Amino acid sequence: MDTVRPFLGRLAASLGLALALALGLVMLVSTLPANPPATSAGSGVASAAAAAAEPNPVTPGDFTGYGFDQCLAPTQAAMDRWLEHSPFLAVGIYISGNSRACRNQPNLTPTWIRTQLAKGWRLLPITLGPQASCLSRFPRYDDDPTINPKPGRKGKYSLARKQAKNEAITAVAEARRLGIVAGSTLWYDLEGFNSNLEACRESALFFLSAWTKKLHKLGYVSGVYSSVGSGIKVLDEARVNRPGVFTLPDAIWLARWDGRANTSSDYIREDGWRPGGRVKQYQGGHNEKWGGVTINIDRNFLDVGRGSVAAKEQHCAGTRVNFRDYPKIKASVARSSGDSKQVSALKCLLKEKGFYDGGLRGRYSNKLAAAIRAWKQQMGLKASDNWSRRNWVSLHATGTNPVLKAGSAGSDVRRLQRALNAASNSSRLPVNGVFDGFTARALEGYQARKKITASGIANTATWAALVAGRR
Repeated sequence: MDTVRPFLGRLAASLGLALALALGLVMLVSTLPANPPATSAGSGVASAAAAAAEPNPVTPGDFTGYGFDQCLAPTQAAMDRWLEHSPFLAVGIYISGNSRACRNQPNLTPTWIRTQLAKGWRLLPITLGPQASCLSRFPRYDDDPTINPKPGRKGKYSLARKQAKNEAITAVAEARRLGIVAGSTLWYDLEGFNSNLEACRESALFFLSAWTKKLHKLGYVSGVYSSVGSGIKVLDEARVNRPGVFTLPDAIWLARWDGRANTSSDYIREDGWRPGGRVKQYQGGHNEKWGGVTINIDRNFLDVGRGSVAAKEQHCAGTRVNFRDYPKIKASVARSSGDSKQVSALKCLLKEKGFYDGGLRGRYSNKLAAAIRAWKQQMGLKASDNWSRRNWVSLHATGTNPVLKAGSAGSDVRRLQRALNAASNSSRLPVNGVFDGFTARALEGYQARKKITASGIANTATWAALVAGRR
C-alpha cells in the first residue's frame, strides 16, 4: 500500500488556501443583488478571516463513495484536476511512521490539508510504523523496528503495547500539527503477515489493541488497514472468539483486490464493523489518468459513519421549494389563477437571494414581478414578467458551486437536483440532498445534451452551463 509512486510537478502549496478563499469571496459577491444593503467597512475582510479561523471538519466523517491512496501526497494542481474529473472524493495520505516508504512529504502541509477539506475531499490519515515480526520486508530502514514479539512475563506483550502507544502519540501529534482535528479517524497500516505464527500474530493483536486505546484517550478514532487474509481476519477472529480480550479498532480497511467496489469479503464475517465502519481497497497499484494528470494509485470504496447523508433544511419558515418539476410561470395566467406552490417557492428563493421582500403566499403579485425583473437585469437577461424553465435552472444553480459527485451530500446537492429537474421535463429526481445513482444518471444525461463530458460529476463546466440556464 505504501509504495512510492510517480506524480506530476509541484504547485506551491501556499497558494491553495489563499486561492480558495479568494474564489469563495468572488463567488459570494456574484450572487448578491445589484443594490445590496450597506455594510460596515471591513466586514468582508472580517468574514474571510473568521472563515479561515474555523476548525477543519472531522474526517472522513459520514461518507459512502470512492477513494484512492498513494504514498506521496499529490500536488495541489493534481488534486484539483482529480477533484474536477475523477470519481474519487476521498484520499489516503501517509502522515507518520518510520516504516513508510514516503518519509519525505513535500506537499503535505497544514495548508494542503485545509485546502482539500475545504474543497470537499475526505482524508484518511495513515501511519506505517512497526510491522509484524514475521514479515521479511521489514524493517525497511535501520531505525524502524518491527513489533516486538516477546510475550513478557504475563503474556500480554507489554513491549509491543508500549511501541503502539508511542506510535499513537506520534500520529496524533502529527495529525494536530497538520490540522486533522480530534474525532477524525487515524489509520494504522499493518502490512500482510503470516498469521499462523503465534508470537507474530499475538504481538500484532496486542499492538493494535494498545494503538486503539491510546488514540481513544487522545480523542481520535481508530482505524486499521491490513490484508483481509491476515490482519483483518485476525481482528475478526478476535472479535468473535475472544470478546473483551482486545480493544478493537472502530473501523477496518480491508485490502482485498477483487475488483468489487464494496466493503465485503469472504475472508471475514458480514456483521463486524457495520454499519459505517468499513473501507475496502479493491484494486491495487495501477495508473489512472484524470483531467490530464496520471497518478499511480490503489482504489478504495468507503462506507463510514452514517454514510452520505444530508441534514434537513428549511426555507422561509417552511416554504416548500423542492419539486420534481418546475414549469413555466406565465404572468398573465398566474395573476388570475389561485395560489401556486411554485409561485411560493419562487418568492422564497428570490427572497433568500435578496431580490424579494414581500409575503410568501402563492399568488403572483406586483412585488414578485419587480423581483423577477431585478433578477433578470442582474443576470443580463431580457426584461419580462414571465418566469421560464431556463430561469428556474439558473436560479437553482446560482450560488457557491463546489464539485459534486458520488458520495456528496447536503444543500448544494439539493440545488443541483432542483436545477436538473428544471432543466428536463423527465428527470423528476427526488430532491434528497444525496448524490446517488439517480442524480448521477440525470446529470450524465444533462451533460450529454449540452455536449459536456458526461462524467456524472458536477464540475466547473457543468455548473457554468446550469447557471447560464442551458436546458
